[in-house]
Amino acid sequence: MTNPALQLRAVAQEYGQGDSVLQVLKGASLTLMPGEMVALVAPSGTGKSTLLQIAGLLEKPTSGEVILGGREASALSDDERTALRRNDIGFVYQFHHLLPEFSARENIMLPQLIAGLPRDEAGSRADDMLDYLRIAHRAEHRPAELSGGEQQRVAIARAVANAPRLLLADEPTGNLDPQTASYVFEALEALVRQSGLSALIATHNLELAARMDRQVTLRDGQVVPREA
Repeated sequence: MTNPALQLRAVAQEYGQGDSVLQVLKGASLTLMPGEMVALVAPSGTGKSTLLQIAGLLEKPTSGEVILGGREASALSDDERTALRRNDIGFVYQFHHLLPEFSARENIMLPQLIAGLPRDEAGSRADDMLDYLRIAHRAEHRPAELSGGEQQRVAIARAVANAPRLLLADEPTGNLDPQTASYVFEALEALVRQSGLSALIATHNLELAARMDRQVTLRDGQVVPREA
């Protein structure tokens, strides 16, 4: 039986605010299977970013379990969580966060080099990704020389360069015009389908959300199906 790529089990998250406590998540549960694309569509302030931070092991929940590839991760040490995050999770944000002093190719190579891949292999994989995303002709250009759509495609390539199990994206097309957003999403979808990784994508773009396998939202601190 195939393990889910991600399971959140009864995840709660609360923050102290002076003498009061703010409860953001209240027993949120979610399962993503390999190869599944799930849209997280919810208003601002409902806990989307918190859910993504917890799923990506960037934040520990107050209670509940985070299971990646069958491994309970929420109780691991900081070093173990860092290793799991580096090897098994890719992140794409609304802003590309590319390193400005490096070329597109070098930005894609860096996470691979950090993971211990030889430079030749990292470069070859970066070239394959750039070619697949149809921006090989921009390989030696720095981020400032790229269009918004090109920057996001490089960010996507960087996120999946280490072949993660899980891709987490927070408004990955939020800064793009509708036509460019659709093109970038097509590139992202093609990568997910071909590689079999799972993707949880927070978006306000209902047209793109409708193209994913299913949609969920946050209501009263819990993950529930979203009615299209």
